[in-house]
Amino acid sequence: MRAKPTTWLVTGAAGFIGMHVCLRLLARGDSVIGLDNLNDYYDVALKHARLERLKTNKTFNFHRMDVADRKGMQKFFTQVNVKSDRVIHLAAQAGVRYSISNPQAYIDSNIQGFINILEGCRDTAVQHLVYASSSSVYGGNTTLPFSEHHNIDHPVSLYAATKKANELMAHTYSHLFRLPTTGLRFFTVYGPWGRPDMAMFLFTKAILVGEPINVFNHGNMVRDFTFIDDIVEGLIRVADKPATPSLIFDSANPDPATSNAPYRVFNIGNNRPTQLMDYIEALEVALGVKAIKNYLPMQPGDVPATAANTDELDAWVGFKPNTAVTEGVAQFVHWYRNYYKA
Repeated sequence: MRAKPTTWLVTGAAGFIGMHVCLRLLARGDSVIGLDNLNDYYDVALKHARLERLKTNKTFNFHRMDVADRKGMQKFFTQVNVKSDRVIHLAAQAGVRYSISNPQAYIDSNIQGFINILEGCRDTAVQHLVYASSSSVYGGNTTLPFSEHHNIDHPVSLYAATKKANELMAHTYSHLFRLPTTGLRFFTVYGPWGRPDMAMFLFTKAILVGEPINVFNHGNMVRDFTFIDDIVEGLIRVADKPATPSLIFDSANPDPATSNAPYRVFNIGNNRPTQLMDYIEALEVALGVKAIKNYLPMQPGDVPATAANTDELDAWVGFKPNTAVTEGVAQFVHWYRNYYKA
């Protein structure tokens, strides 16, 4: 049986994953303090629409704040007082390719922002910090499926480097201050209310107006596309189970996935690596329209394939994502048509 209702701080609450996480927590009777800076990296109207869904619940309390604002975040933690509760940190500057042209945004949000969250959690004795990492941390590793036990020392984008840095920073705080932290390496998340800069959104918009879609690496791409509902289920199960020190951790042969500190990292992916062309075909079927394809070379900072080994997640919380791509794509298309009246 779950303990009494908890008050959660969820950063990035107006984001794609953040909104869905907040809705699930609110639905089960918990209270949520949502934080977001509502930046214009993509359509702000979509972020406001997500917030409107959340604000219908009386136990949702929203604060507009940038996690990179050091003094503001210090004041926020002091005033809001999240002591003895838990934090889900999803606020970040997202996007692999944007990090090539706007690197400073990633340092501000993903590095400065994360240290502000760690300090706030430390100062208020938070029970558990769960934060978003990314499959991008595997970088130049070509051994599939990716495992948490693999080395991640070769990032191929600044975005990936900041996410690896987050994992290292979290471990430091888990070690020094016994702050339980868990990082979740998300694999290509998609679904209703998704981000407009992601492939599913871009493809759908272009196909419906008869414009070509850009298919990189000439279509020779594989991704572990993971439906939003599976991400939320895994994330909340992990958040409900604070990280603990590993009893079998060997400091002479350290395992990257565990520690003698209360620290863990988990992959959360669909376990079904899918060819990009099959993903596009599922979208064509759901839309009832064939796409005009513009085949292009690989983009800088990208990788040809991702696949998640989720055995550790399953062993920890008894869950493996399992939504088929065809089902998830159909749900996205249904939402897109309704939201945009397309």
